[in-house]
Amino acid sequence: MSDIIKLLPDHVANQIAAGEVVQRPASIVKELIENSIDAGATKIELIIRDSGKNLIQVVDNGSGMSETDARLAFERHATSKISTTEDIFRISTKGFRGEALASIAAVAEVELKTKTHDAKIGTNIYIEGGGFQFQEPVQTAEGSNFSVKNLFYNVPARRKFLKNNNIEFRHIIDEFQRVALAHENLEFELFHNDDIIFRLRKASLLQRIVDVFGRKLQPLLIPIKEDLGWVQLNGFVAKPEGAKKTRGEQFFFVNGRYFRSAYFNKAVQDAFEGLLLPGYIPTFFLFLDLDPEKVDVNIHPQKTEVKFEDENLIFALVRSTIKRSLGIYNISPSLDFDRDSGMDAFMNQKKSDGNFKTPEIVVDRNYNPFREETVSPGERVAMTEMYQQNIQAEPSKINLFEDEDFDEDLMRLPNGYWLFNKNGKTLMLDLGRMHRLVVGERNAKKKRTNEKHTLLFSLEYHMNEIEKNKFRSIKKFLPELGFEMIIANDNVLRIDAVPQGLKETQVMKFLENLFEILEYRTEEEFLDFYNSQWNKIQSKSRFDFLYKMDAEQVIKDFTELGFPEFLPSGKRCFIEIPLEDLKNKF
Repeated sequence: MSDIIKLLPDHVANQIAAGEVVQRPASIVKELIENSIDAGATKIELIIRDSGKNLIQVVDNGSGMSETDARLAFERHATSKISTTEDIFRISTKGFRGEALASIAAVAEVELKTKTHDAKIGTNIYIEGGGFQFQEPVQTAEGSNFSVKNLFYNVPARRKFLKNNNIEFRHIIDEFQRVALAHENLEFELFHNDDIIFRLRKASLLQRIVDVFGRKLQPLLIPIKEDLGWVQLNGFVAKPEGAKKTRGEQFFFVNGRYFRSAYFNKAVQDAFEGLLLPGYIPTFFLFLDLDPEKVDVNIHPQKTEVKFEDENLIFALVRSTIKRSLGIYNISPSLDFDRDSGMDAFMNQKKSDGNFKTPEIVVDRNYNPFREETVSPGERVAMTEMYQQNIQAEPSKINLFEDEDFDEDLMRLPNGYWLFNKNGKTLMLDLGRMHRLVVGERNAKKKRTNEKHTLLFSLEYHMNEIEKNKFRSIKKFLPELGFEMIIANDNVLRIDAVPQGLKETQVMKFLENLFEILEYRTEEEFLDFYNSQWNKIQSKSRFDFLYKMDAEQVIKDFTELGFPEFLPSGKRCFIEIPLEDLKNKF
């Protein structure tokens, strides 16, 4: 039998390894920026074209590389971060495996220009598909300038599975934000297709959060700080009104490294227990600092999964510190153990007297409020007439639970649901969800027009950079939907007209929800999500149906739709009440 096991060629092995490290353009952004931070850069510039598919360029003013180091950096397992096995368990740098540059060069065209601070001239290296092309001297600025072009050009299958530009650029922004938040002492700039997206200067952590996510978040932030010696926790959480239904503004960092943890997310959620509506997720920016030997970051090539030596203690630290801060800022009840000054005086009296003195109550037993001189005859007549009028007053006619509402077919419950007998079954109805389906069907039959309502006074919506990018992606759809809005200055969206039927008081919340549902959505999906949001804002909640006549009309319209059990989102419109099970309870 002939031998069948063989060694893979280097370029094939590199492409396979690249699959773990380079999943999309955002992966390259993360690796290159982290390399710049490890190189001691104080200013990092990120330039993107076509969402990273055609160009990812990272320019820094770090220490740079010598001619030999620049060439060796693209070899597999070549690194300056560790040298022994023990170093893996006390990692303090962003990178350490020595795989990133080799993996990137295997699936793209890479050019590096770099120069150390004491060198008179730099070096230029060009690698294509993992194959070294040339290295030559070049005049360049101190630091490093990486250019990654035509990602996955030699792996068409990988390039085909990249998402559209909006989604890929959103992932790039995610990685950029994570690094920028963890290093507020550095300057960052992000350009996309020659447009400036972020320009972040050196600032405090609070200012960096505001610069990234916008000014409207600043008044909602509550500082978090605790120091146990072996571990320090600091950062910010947002008040309950800053919570959202979608994830995105939840950040955990350990020793300046972003990581994900469903376990610690639960600690934050537990701290907000009783303060958030169901389905809402708190916003937080939390930073842990502890001995690198007590945390293992060598779990996955993406380095977003970590393991802690004392995970349960950190869970308790996160939960208790947030709960205390919410109490201090009067967001949730807290106990005040400080002694009241009046109590101190009371205790001092006990010490001096030796016993307590019962307070005296003085009563004037000769006082009679009904004596003639107390109430004049005119006042007595007025009081009598008022009393008789009150006796003759009719009871209120507003009664949401009158007997006629409780017939054998339909009955309203105090919690807003309705009981309805249909075909021998008893159903509990959510009229709000049923009405949403009715409204959606009605809107679908109507031809959409661009009827709009011009506002008497323009409204201003303060956007962050992410929302600005989302606005640009949907801008072309807005006029036909009835909106008139422009970016008045850098971060303010001025709204001059809105669709007919949208109240001015609803505009801001409508826009916030619109930007939220655009998370990772394509332009083509926008209209579907817009219509869903529009139907939601035009429909009533189950608590808005108070009278039987209104409920009967919705049930009639809903029956014409076939009495569907579920919304398109999968939520139930009604459930069947198991009467036999209820009878057994008696």
